[in-house]
Parts: sequence; C-alpha cells; structure tokens
Amino acid sequence: MEIKKYIAECIGTAVLVILGCGTAMLVGCDAAAGGGYVLTAFAFGLVIVGMAYCIGNVSGCHINPAVSLGVLLSGGMSVRDFVGYVIAQCVGACAGAGVLAAIFGLGHVTDMTGGFGSNGLGGVGGSAVAGLLVEVVLTFVFVLTILGVTDAKAGHGSFAGVVIGFTLTLVHILGIGLTGTSVNPARSFGPALVAALTGNTAPIACLWVFIVGPLAGAALAAVVYKYLRSEG
Repeated sequence: MEIKKYIAECIGTAVLVILGCGTAMLVGCDAAAGGGYVLTAFAFGLVIVGMAYCIGNVSGCHINPAVSLGVLLSGGMSVRDFVGYVIAQCVGACAGAGVLAAIFGLGHVTDMTGGFGSNGLGGVGGSAVAGLLVEVVLTFVFVLTILGVTDAKAGHGSFAGVVIGFTLTLVHILGIGLTGTSVNPARSFGPALVAALTGNTAPIACLWVFIVGPLAGAALAAVVYKYLRSEG
C-alpha cells in the first residue's frame, strides 16, 4: 500500500507542475496586463481541487513537501512516509518539468517565464530575505488552512479539496508578482533543475529560498495549529 501512496504523490506533483507551471509558461505573468496572474493562480488551484478528489483517498494528496511536513509535525504521518512522500514529490516535479521541456521544445513554443515556470526573486528586487518572508507567510496561510479544513473535528468532509484549492489560488494571486509563488519545494525544484540542465542557472541559484521558506512556514503553521487545537 505504501508504494501506491508514493506513486499517487508522484503523479499528483507531476500534474501540478505540468498544468500549473505549463500555464505560466504559456500565458506569462505580466504585471501590467494581470491576466496571466489570474490564469496561473487558478491553474494551480484547480489542479489541487482535481487531484484532491482523484488521489486524495490514496495518499491524502499532499503533492507538496511543505504540506507533508505540516502533517508530520501534527502527528498525521510517520517519518518513513514523510521521506517517501518527499522523494516521490520531487521525482514527480522533475518528471512534470521534463514533460514541459519536451512539449515546448518539440512544439517550438515560447516559454513566457524563461525558466519552465520556476520561481525567482525579481519581484522583490532580488532580496532573498524578502523572498523568504513572502514564502513563509504564504505557506503558513496555506498549510494552516489545510490542517484546519482536514481536521476531523472540522466536519468539512468532501468540501476540503475545494477550500484548499481556492486557498492556493488566493496565495498565488499575491505571490506570483513577488516570487512566482512556490509554497512548495518540489514544485520549485523540478522546474529549476530542468532549467539548469537547459542552460538557465538563475532559478537554481536562489532555489534554497523556495525550499527553506515553505518548510519554515509549514512548520510554523503546524505549531500554531497544534496550540490553537490544544485544550486549556
């Protein structure tokens, strides 16, 4: 059963990168027009909605190491599963970015992001500190929402996937213009690696921001939610 959960996480993360980053690559994220922001934000959010009802009953549909960390710290999974999930998610993200490289390369389609939808610090003036702050805050909001809406006592049941998807859309609307919105180390790792392999090393140079920031935000969310749920 464990291998099936890992396969589900791999597939889900690949789909997230293909449809989310792929949309960003196709429409761009032009701050002046703004349309690309909305389309990309909804692409990421709708993938979560779809995958939640597709693989949620198999793996919980984390498709994000930050989410898995939040669940781990909340006591919802074992360390062994956490490691397996993260590996599967990173493999899926790389596979998804590889599919995008093939599609855009073979079809001679212009990548409007210049790096397979990878994250960057251009929107925050190249400041790693500002980028970290953005990612910590956005991931905190996202993971805190997930922990709350999936809490058995919350009673949201089948609506959880919709709430989570729209929350991801919301954090993207703010974050795209700042860092491209990661809130997901795997989603950042796959495109950055493929971009580096094709000659663009800029995304991988600042990749650490999009690993540390989301993980820190997720850990903070788990601690805060645990405190809020505690008695007394």
